[in-house]
Amino acid sequence: MSGSYSADSGSRTAERLRLFAQPLVALVLVVVVLAVAFSRGDDVVVSRNVNASTLLTLTWQHLLMSVAVAVIVVLVAVPLGMLLSRSWARRVSPLIIGLANMGQAAPSVGLLVLFFLLTNGTTGFWIATLPIAVYALLPVLRNTLVGLQQVDRSLIDAGRGIGMSGFSVLTRIELPLAVPFILAGLRTALVLAVGTATLAWFVGAGGLGELIDTGYKLSNWTVLSVGAVLAMALALLVDWCGGLAERYLSPKGLR
Repeated sequence: MSGSYSADSGSRTAERLRLFAQPLVALVLVVVVLAVAFSRGDDVVVSRNVNASTLLTLTWQHLLMSVAVAVIVVLVAVPLGMLLSRSWARRVSPLIIGLANMGQAAPSVGLLVLFFLLTNGTTGFWIATLPIAVYALLPVLRNTLVGLQQVDRSLIDAGRGIGMSGFSVLTRIELPLAVPFILAGLRTALVLAVGTATLAWFVGAGGLGELIDTGYKLSNWTVLSVGAVLAMALALLVDWCGGLAERYLSPKGLR
């Protein structure tokens, strides 16, 4: 099972410490950077961009894009991985994986701009969300394939031997055993999505990238830092939630 994408360090103690410390680190970073920003109320640029209303709006837009990407990736990559793991589809699986590889290898900003151009300059939520979903597809697709292919053949034969259909074997034996791999892939994909969503402002979809862009253009390090730290904290929070899901949603015998 070594061919999977997994964020697990391999040490249970280290993982427990990380799960405990990660949200605290994110919280401390956010509190510090916001305290510094709010203390600079005399700066017009800072007070206009770093206020509760703007921060909540941009963070919500960023989170919404990330959740939408996760839903799309799960709805597309998991069924596709299940199909490609079947013996009759294995000849085309390298081609599909190659296409997914191309999607992830392409520069994320390039995908956004390409989608923007293909839609005749349309802007908005989905013009950012769909290319980011393409960008984040590979980890879940590959982990689903690897997870299903690593299932012990004797378990599959035993299921077929007691009269289970191919679909029953897939859903009752193979898929539960592949869940830890799929969750690890989804965790990676979500962190990629949160990071890439900082580019959504290119196509008018908002998100925390707007603060980073504003801070960069106006050479205001406070605004830039607030955007960057909030995006990083959101990525850490998503990774933490993914770690909890891996830990508690995996079958008990595989934890």
